[in-house]
Amino acid sequence: MGPGERRWRDERARLNGSRGPLGEVAGALYPDVPRVAGTSLLCREEWIPDVPIPLEDVRLEWDARDVPPAVADPSDGLPDGYRTYAEAMAALAAPKIFEDRPSYRLLDARPPVLRLGPARYFDGVNVGESAAHELAAGVDGLPLRTRIGHPCDLSRRAALTAITTATITTSGSYVLHWRDPAKVAHAGGLHQVMPVGVFQPLDDELPDLWACMVREYAEELLGMDENYGEGFVQSEWPFHRALTSARERGRLRAYFLGLGVDPLTFALDLLTAVVIDGDAFGELFGGLVAVNEEGEVSTAPFDGTVPRPMQPAGAAALELAWRHRAALGITPG
Repeated sequence: MGPGERRWRDERARLNGSRGPLGEVAGALYPDVPRVAGTSLLCREEWIPDVPIPLEDVRLEWDARDVPPAVADPSDGLPDGYRTYAEAMAALAAPKIFEDRPSYRLLDARPPVLRLGPARYFDGVNVGESAAHELAAGVDGLPLRTRIGHPCDLSRRAALTAITTATITTSGSYVLHWRDPAKVAHAGGLHQVMPVGVFQPLDDELPDLWACMVREYAEELLGMDENYGEGFVQSEWPFHRALTSARERGRLRAYFLGLGVDPLTFALDLLTAVVIDGDAFGELFGGLVAVNEEGEVSTAPFDGTVPRPMQPAGAAALELAWRHRAALGITPG
């Protein structure tokens, strides 16, 4: 390993060890951009509805055209011989799970309508992690961040979407995650609600929020394998049928709360809340794991407080859910 590679890896370690404080520094770079519910998550005012929107009322539009963003695959700060940030990560600091899977990028957001297009997972890594690395390395003038421009301008980069879900029982507890930096490419060392996952298709499916959320529930809360095998039909999967049945019977209710952008990495999160009756939670998630592929899992009281340090999207989901707790049917003890 050459000196340039060692320097880059040391800077990457500095980034992973300081994402909380660096996020605060990044947020201060955008003083005029609105925040979600008093958190550091950046947004446009029209991105946050006045009341929670039932998930079934969110309309996803699909645009299959490949629309090139203004900034893609920047080479800023990379060691010699590496073309993209993801390529350097794979060779020098790969997390446990690191695959360039098909993903969805957000092209336009006018809740309850979201317009999505095709992308790859590394499209987000190459821009977002590069910009965070640049800040951690103390690069003068932050040229890459300057080229990216307004964090809520969806044309400047491939704005990959993740679905951040606050899972809350009607009696007032929620599922909490600590993201292990040795296992994840994004937001390591921070707390987060769960499940959270990049909005990605399974095989050739069109965007489906609920289908993606169900898979994340299985993988993150119950530790199920994310390799579903050939011939898998999600609508016939017993776990999918159990969650969907609970939702149809009103024992589980899913809502869209808004969306926002992480100031450090420009990650874009669709904020959702799933409210579950206590008995239904026990039936569906009695096998809640203590450790999963991305970190440690626990439950915490839903009381208006936010653990620190916490990923901005998770803090925003909790704050919005607390603000709308009566509408969501949550009665904290």
